[in-house]
Amino acid sequence: MKIYIGADHAGFELKEKLKEHLISKDFDVEDMGAEEYDKGDDYPTILTPLAYKIAEDPENSLGIVIGKSGQGEAMICNRFPGVRAIVYNSNNLEIVRLGREHNDSNVLSLGAGFITEEEAVEAVDLWLDTEFSEEERHRRRNKMLDEVE
Repeated sequence: MKIYIGADHAGFELKEKLKEHLISKDFDVEDMGAEEYDKGDDYPTILTPLAYKIAEDPENSLGIVIGKSGQGEAMICNRFPGVRAIVYNSNNLEIVRLGREHNDSNVLSLGAGFITEEEAVEAVDLWLDTEFSEEERHRRRNKMLDEVE
């Protein structure tokens, strides 16, 4: 499984730390940017190529995107067919578990302005360790999401 990771300036520092964490766990990680801290960068420009990668191969790729709140980052990713991004920016890890178990999310969007590095690591690990339930009702609903134009 390939993991693409990307962030704007607000998530840059956390991206670098999460990238190290993922590599230390032997994941195949590709950093999609930003390559350096730039307070004036724009998350849609940085994350559009990442979302394309997930959309091209949603069965074999995952994405982690990071910004101040995680909201805009999820919005840009969710514009692509087959991409299902969820947001984690609070202390409720149940959202992360349900996002994988029920929605088969393939992008985790993190709000670096609202969580600590430790919380982010915990959320990423939970997200990666949680399997999609494969229940028919969830497959049906996810298919509906993927077919919306």
